[in-house]
Amino acid sequence: MTETNFAGALAAFDAAIATTSEVEGVWAALQALADVIVGAKLFTVMKLDWATEVSGRTYTSHPDAYPVSGTKPINRTHWFETIHVQRKPFVASTIKDIADVFPDHELIWSLGCGSVLNWPVFVGDTMLGTVNMLHEEHYYTPARVEAARQLSLAAKAAFLAVEHLERR
Repeated sequence: MTETNFAGALAAFDAAIATTSEVEGVWAALQALADVIVGAKLFTVMKLDWATEVSGRTYTSHPDAYPVSGTKPINRTHWFETIHVQRKPFVASTIKDIADVFPDHELIWSLGCGSVLNWPVFVGDTMLGTVNMLHEEHYYTPARVEAARQLSLAAKAAFLAVEHLERR
C-alpha cells in the first residue's frame, strides 16, 4: 500500500459515507478501504446487541456462503477475552487456529481462507462489533495487523453512519 493509494481509498470511503443512503453502501466502502490497507478474500461485519447478548452479521462479501441473517449468542471464549476485554484484534494464522475458535472453519477453508483478523470497534466505551477479514494461511502478519490500525477510525465512522441510516 502506498500513501497515494491510502489517501485515495480514504477519500472514496469518506465520499461514500457522506452520500450513500444505503447501509450496504457504507459497509462496501469500508471493505474497499480494507482491501487497499490490508486485503481480504472474505470480509464481514458483525454487530453486537448487548441487551440481548447476541451478535449478527450485518455485511458480507460472500452472501451465498455467509448470508446477512440471524444472530448467535455472544461466546465468551479466549476470542472474547482478546477482542472485548483486552480490546485487541484477534489474529489466527492457520486453519487449525481458526478451528479452535470458529465452528465454521470447514466453510472458511473451502473459501480459500486460513487466517483471520477480527478488528474490534469501540465507541463510547462500548464494543459495537467487529470487522472481520480472512485470507490465506499466514497472511495477517504483524506488519499487516499494524497496517490495519488505519481502519480503526473508519470502522467507527462506518458503524456510526449505519446507526444513523437505520434510525431514518
